[in-house]
Amino acid sequence: MIKGLAITPPVLGRISIGKIVEKNGKRLPEKDDQFTITSQIQNKDGWVKHPLDEQLRAKAPNQNQKLRTIPVRMIFNDPELNLRAEYSLFDRQTGRLICSGNGETCQRLTNQGVEHHPCPSPDLCSLAQGGLCKPYGRLYMNLDESDEFGTFIFRTTGFNSIRTLAARLRYYIAASGGLLSCLPLQLTLRGKSTTQSYRTPIYYVDLTLREDIHLQEAIQTAKEINQKSKLCGFNQEALDHVARQGYGNACFEVGGEEGLEIVEEFYTEDSKSEHQQTHDLTHVQDIQKGLQQSVQALN
Repeated sequence: MIKGLAITPPVLGRISIGKIVEKNGKRLPEKDDQFTITSQIQNKDGWVKHPLDEQLRAKAPNQNQKLRTIPVRMIFNDPELNLRAEYSLFDRQTGRLICSGNGETCQRLTNQGVEHHPCPSPDLCSLAQGGLCKPYGRLYMNLDESDEFGTFIFRTTGFNSIRTLAARLRYYIAASGGLLSCLPLQLTLRGKSTTQSYRTPIYYVDLTLREDIHLQEAIQTAKEINQKSKLCGFNQEALDHVARQGYGNACFEVGGEEGLEIVEEFYTEDSKSEHQQTHDLTHVQDIQKGLQQSVQALN
């Protein structure tokens, strides 16, 4: 196995609640009030829609065919294998991941290589000032049952989606006795208003049981699926173990190509300019010294 290459679930397409639009000659992220399922191919108009988008949209219960629920299945039983989330700071020009942390420790790319440092969270980190470091979550899900290990990925930098998805995954695995991968689930788009949103709706993603399925029924179905799979020789524990090893095969899961997409999708031009002026990669060492002083002051 090539060391330094993170082995992540094979991705067949993307699920998003927004898109990139061109305004005044600039490509900017724009939020939406529905899901869109795309392939991994882009043309001059953006990401090409996946055939599943039209199929599911035709079954949408609302008259305007807005896609706000998507039936999904988790591939792994371990919630942290399905949902990956860290604080992440990207170089806005190259898309390279500079720093990745979990709120306790972080791995940071410097001129001397990858170093380990305390992660005091973005609010207390000098390197992260100005909104440069955000939570970055990836939820891997199976939509196409003809490809058991193929996934569609939902990416987000929103606390609401990450917190809600993390809670649901942990609740469902606990309630089902560890049978998360066998439960009939669906992505659900929800909206809420906050003071920060000036009372306008903001949308986030939830994970629920499929329509008209109660928890007891879902658990019974999961037990039956699990039993049949074991009789066929399917080993879910081994699958989770191999996936865990794959994630840990590199210091950083996110590569440069994906990083460029993330920067375009989740960061505005204003934040890029600020980053270019004060947080160029060549200045990371100087910023580290300030971080170390801040940590020492806290202690």
